[in-house]
Amino acid sequence: MNSEKQLVLDFIDAVWNKQRTDLLMDFVGENYVDHSLPPGFPEGAKGTKMWIAATSKSFQHSTTIEHMISEGNKVCIRVSMKLQHIGEWRGHAATGVAVTAGGFRFFELVNGRISQQWALIDGNRIEEAIAGAGDAHGCRLAI
Repeated sequence: MNSEKQLVLDFIDAVWNKQRTDLLMDFVGENYVDHSLPPGFPEGAKGTKMWIAATSKSFQHSTTIEHMISEGNKVCIRVSMKLQHIGEWRGHAATGVAVTAGGFRFFELVNGRISQQWALIDGNRIEEAIAGAGDAHGCRLAI
């Protein structure tokens, strides 16, 4: 396995699955940008830490990498996220609902560190499970 793939595997395991945001700077570069954060969050490491803290209050979560490809300094992963709703999320009190949502994360690395990341996660599946709305939105990301 190449070093870029290993870095992304370790990043997902340590920072996302174990919520070890204290290790974030071991994986990202000084000018790191997270393009996947919601509006109002800083784009850099501080924003990523804030997002992980916020989602961890609302969900017990575990990310599994289903597929990974890399070319040069770019890595793309297809993920499945197992979530259990344990705290308030977007106005919905904890329901205890368990849901699996899929998505993709794309990373660009510079000098052996993540310089940028983007994500597309099936938020509709999460929202519908919490709200009990079934397929009300009619839009599904097929993963």
